[in-house]
Amino acid sequence: MSPNRARSAHFLIALFIVLLDRWTKRVVAAHIAMYQHIQIIPGFFRLTHTENTGAAFSLFADSHSHWKTALLIGFSVIAMLIVTLLLWRQARGLSITGIALSLILGGALGNLWDRVASGRVVDFLLLYVKQYQWPVFNLADSAIVVGASLLVIEILFQKTPADERPPI
Repeated sequence: MSPNRARSAHFLIALFIVLLDRWTKRVVAAHIAMYQHIQIIPGFFRLTHTENTGAAFSLFADSHSHWKTALLIGFSVIAMLIVTLLLWRQARGLSITGIALSLILGGALGNLWDRVASGRVVDFLLLYVKQYQWPVFNLADSAIVVGASLLVIEILFQKTPADERPPI
């Protein structure tokens, strides 16, 4: 696969994530009232419409700083520029690294879209067991976490040229 085709494929994955994220957030906002929920798997998973003015997992959501939204937007833009540069330099075909970066880029852009448009991000996925629950999140957050996890796995299990040499 040529470098340009690989780039196109990676950016199409990111675009798909953005479009899917936008669609799911619109469906939730249209069909689930704020702070209401729909039970999907009793005792484990439900859709819960919330909005997050903070960063991932509601970090800084309680902050009343005038700079919070601007800083979160700025950080997102810088991160997206770095990921875009890394994707652009990715010359191999569809690789784990390229797919991971595409997921991160698409997720970051999906959440940035909400933050720029309204200053908050729509969250709706809630995983829980009894009284223990994960913070409510969305598809963009999931894409970022899966992409970052793929990068960590690749780093941990990547064979170096020294590993590929036959033993003496």
